[in-house]
Amino acid sequence: MRFRPLLALVLALCLTLVTACSGGAKALDRSSITYDDIVNTGRANDCPTLPDSARGSISLDPGASYQLREICMHPAEVFVKGEPANKRQEAQFVPGRILTRFTSSLDQVYGDLKVSGDTLTFTELGGIDFQPVTVLLPGGEEVPFTFSSKELVATASGAAITTSTDFSGGYRAPSYRTSNFLDPKGRGLTTGYSSAVGLVPAGDEFSGETIKAYVDGTGNLNLSITKVDADTGEFAGVFTAVQPSDTDMGTKAAVDVKITGELYGRLEKA
Repeated sequence: MRFRPLLALVLALCLTLVTACSGGAKALDRSSITYDDIVNTGRANDCPTLPDSARGSISLDPGASYQLREICMHPAEVFVKGEPANKRQEAQFVPGRILTRFTSSLDQVYGDLKVSGDTLTFTELGGIDFQPVTVLLPGGEEVPFTFSSKELVATASGAAITTSTDFSGGYRAPSYRTSNFLDPKGRGLTTGYSSAVGLVPAGDEFSGETIKAYVDGTGNLNLSITKVDADTGEFAGVFTAVQPSDTDMGTKAAVDVKITGELYGRLEKA
């Protein structure tokens, strides 16, 4: 009986060492996994990756047509720009905790890749290219936003896909709310009331919360490729996106949100 505490301590230590040596959660290997393997596990939110030894490059023919396909972007960290403590300081990005656990990744995003001299241009055409995400700030505030790559047009220098290729460009961040959404007082853009029930709008002072609008935002996305498999056309790396948050159908000011995480995709001839 007196050895049980010691035995429990040894088992806990062994479990800690095994977890640390395994490198945490492993990336999803979609080539050999089935639906039953991932349903209700949250693993579908993970992106595939490549081994650290994938340090090749893919040459591109200026006369050929290419597409980037199966692009996956899994957010790992989200930062929200907060108000400065005083007017002399600049606003800083504050880390938040992602509350949306299993449906935060963009996946199967695809688009055309054109080669023009020493410039590569990627034009996004579709895929699962937007996800509603909410993060929790240290003070308890929840900040929703629509993580997106819609209508992305990104350029990179060079005439090949290498471990130094960096795409950067702007994209559209759709409204977090649709036109049919109703706020707690039953007000909406195309449905609901034009004002809170029992209250009559009195001039511009109260119009901000009453008049709803569908407001799109504009973000900037950077795709940094760090791993390339020339044999399969696959690439992996990291991404950084900066975009506005939700505006509650145009009734409040947006704040800047920075999203960083893992990137995966595949190059193929069109």
